[in-house]
Amino acid sequence: MRRSRVIGTAALACAGLLTATACGGSDDGGGADGPVTVTIMTWESPETNAAIDKALKGFSDPNITVKRLDTAGGGYGDKLASLTQAKKLPDIFWCGNDTEQQYTSQGLLVDWSKRVTEGEGEFKAASFVPSAFENWKTADGQMGGLPALLNTYGVWYNADAFAAAGIPVPKAGWTWDEMYAAAGKLAGKNGAKFGLVADNLTAGDGPFTMGLYSLSAGGAAFTDNVNHPTKAEADEKYVEGVTKLAAAIKSGAVAPPGYDVSNAPALFSSGKVPMMFGGQWLAAGFQTDKPKIKYGFAPFPQVDTPATLSDSIGYCTPSYTANEDATYKVIEYLSTKVWSAVLPAAPVAPPAYVPSQASYFDALTKAGQQTVTDTVKAGLATEKTTGVRFTTQWASQVVDLTTAYWQPILNGKKPISELQTYVTKVNELIKSAG
Repeated sequence: MRRSRVIGTAALACAGLLTATACGGSDDGGGADGPVTVTIMTWESPETNAAIDKALKGFSDPNITVKRLDTAGGGYGDKLASLTQAKKLPDIFWCGNDTEQQYTSQGLLVDWSKRVTEGEGEFKAASFVPSAFENWKTADGQMGGLPALLNTYGVWYNADAFAAAGIPVPKAGWTWDEMYAAAGKLAGKNGAKFGLVADNLTAGDGPFTMGLYSLSAGGAAFTDNVNHPTKAEADEKYVEGVTKLAAAIKSGAVAPPGYDVSNAPALFSSGKVPMMFGGQWLAAGFQTDKPKIKYGFAPFPQVDTPATLSDSIGYCTPSYTANEDATYKVIEYLSTKVWSAVLPAAPVAPPAYVPSQASYFDALTKAGQQTVTDTVKAGLATEKTTGVRFTTQWASQVVDLTTAYWQPILNGKKPISELQTYVTKVNELIKSAG
């Protein structure tokens, strides 16, 4: 859980490590009948790690000691790589959906699927957000990890800019056409070059996000499954959505591919970006930094019915963990107790374990972030969802194709008809990997 970094991005940082192998045994911990040490490694800030440590003190099993391993600031990926190659991965390490999928397929992780579906007590599959739980299953039903925190996405908007332009603020049920029309009216006003900055549409993940337009209109998403896809497609509704996006970029309403989004939140806070696509994690930062504008967070626009992105991070455990029972007990405690204690001070993301969500939403409500509360809840309840990117080992090759086709199409350098060429090449990758 981090304030300034996208939760899903960490998954990409880990994905580059997947060529490393991990096997053998771990020296940490004890036997099943003696004292056990369960090690944990996170990518959190020092402040959040301190809060996690404090919450873990409530873990009361006398035979289990929980030890968190420190990682240098920004060095999580490097440390994970070295531990993987040394066959010394901690018993629990933070991981993205893509890391979990690929490590599991290589047999590197403990499969928790039966334990979480058949175990006793309330910590079961039925208590998790369904879309998150399903996304952590491999094609054969294994789960090398469990989802912990969720990303929900939408559109951040400057309510003051909308009021000055005489435009109704975005709300659930607004349309893509309304969004583009508003972006056109807001572009070039009050220091804003573009009316909408939408990196989720114009960069590497753009083809997946655009699938929301098609899904909402009764069409198909860009792919049938981001974890184990059998095909990619751009149907009639999908092409319609891309055509509208390209037109909005050409008009100057929407920032084009290649626009530097690294400081978009800061520009938004200062009133120079009227609308931007983004996730709920920004709320914690805005709560601390207090933007000079009145702002809100709205669900993605729709054509006919709601559609949204599904994304999460969680915990993974290497197959050579010293004691699975002890490790699972700690994972259960993290999900059922720790996030409830940590999130009120930094409400970055809703837990995947539904009973632990109350403290997150209470914190947002107390901070006056009602639009964030409403949009996150709407996202979690939306039935039509698609993943944010492929989690496969060949996902980086799709990014290369996106750079070669998707972005030139949006910039008007290639015709819309080249979408089918792009899809054909993605399908060739899927077929070769299958």
